[in-house]
Order: sequence, then structure tokens, then C-alpha cells
Amino acid sequence: MKNRAMNHLQRAVPVLFALDVRKSVAFYNEKFGFDKQGRVDDHYAVIGRDLIELHIANCNDKTFPENTSCYIHVEDVDGLYAELKAAGVVHPNGPIGDKPWGLREFSALDGEGNLLRFGQKL
Repeated sequence: MKNRAMNHLQRAVPVLFALDVRKSVAFYNEKFGFDKQGRVDDHYAVIGRDLIELHIANCNDKTFPENTSCYIHVEDVDGLYAELKAAGVVHPNGPIGDKPWGLREFSALDGEGNLLRFGQKL
């Protein structure tokens, strides 16, 4: 086993899929409050909110976004839940709740069908 004295892994950036990248970026801006943008074109986008960065890649098959998800650790999960519930993006089967694995979490869907799970340690 390698020496683990150094922290090689620093952060992860989810790559989600979209049939229409520009439309997806507009959805994230409007519904999820993403206000930072890097590259945005018809094939790929880099967007962000607070300390989170997401990448959105173009695809031609809706089964990709409908079967893709990511998990985002947050602070004030209840406040974010209220915000995203008001925006109408909370998953019908993903209301907020305390989970046996030690997280308070909920799920939301973007306009393409990607599942985003948000959680905070209890």
C-alpha cells in the first residue's frame, strides 16, 4: 500500500449530462441559483455556486442524464431545502430527512433529469 502521508485527492467536480447544454445552464441559473460561469458553449459548460463547481456535458441520449447523479455536502441544508422547494426542483421522492448514515439530506432534479443529492452531517 502507498504511503498516505500526502493528501493527493483534493476535490471532485461532478460532470452531468444534458441534451441542450445552454438550456441546462439557464435552468441552473434560474432554479438552483448558480451564478458563476466559466466556459459555456453547445458542447460543454462550467458553472458554479458558492464553493461548488459543476460541469455539464452534451449528450444525445436522454438515458444518460436520467441515470446520472451527484452528492453535494452543504451547510444549512434546511435553508437550501426551503430555497429549492420554492423553486420546484425537489424530487417528489426526495424530501428532507435524517438518514441512518449520519446525514440530513434531500434530493432534487435538474431540467434534464440529473439527480442532485444535498446533505449535511448530523
